Amino acid sequence: MVTGGGPALRTVSTGDRDDAARAARGDVRAFERLYRAHLPKIHGLVCRMTGGVDADDLTQDVFVRAWTKLASFRGDAAFGTWLHRLAVNVVVERFRTTAARRRRLEQVEPFPADLSVPAGRPETRLDFEAALLRLPPGAREVFVLHDVEGYKHGEIGELLQVSVGTSKAQLHRARMILRRHLDARRHTQG
Repeated sequence: MVTGGGPALRTVSTGDRDDAARAARGDVRAFERLYRAHLPKIHGLVCRMTGGVDADDLTQDVFVRAWTKLASFRGDAAFGTWLHRLAVNVVVERFRTTAARRRRLEQVEPFPADLSVPAGRPETRLDFEAALLRLPPGAREVFVLHDVEGYKHGEIGELLQVSVGTSKAQLHRARMILRRHLDARRHTQG
């Protein structure tokens, strides 16, 4: 986890800044270099935030948006940091209508019933990405933003347009579901 409330992408690269400046002036090859360099991290972030739903399309949307917004990149932060924030915003926008998002995040859903690992498979290791898929969407978004990407609850509240209390509740919920999954797994292996 990254502390300090910022995104996990912190690579400062003169090459990125130069390519971003060139791409902002219309250099397609410079943008292709940025795309290739940042595609794996951005796609991973999108997958974690969405549980894989429309991840490829959303990742492409991030880079389309980056191309159109390159003029707003001033170079104050690393290009990867700017792109990371843009990606979070694209994902949040895609799944948000304010009323629907609030209802989904504040809705109390029962814990999923099938949290156990199949018996007789002690060689199965916990797959973090698969465990994230077991989380309800609202809890998964908050967990990824807070525990994986390092955002603070206030920032998450602003991004998702929910209260800090809702963010904290969803994080607690996500952690409890994951803990139950781990406990169930431990019992099937022990």
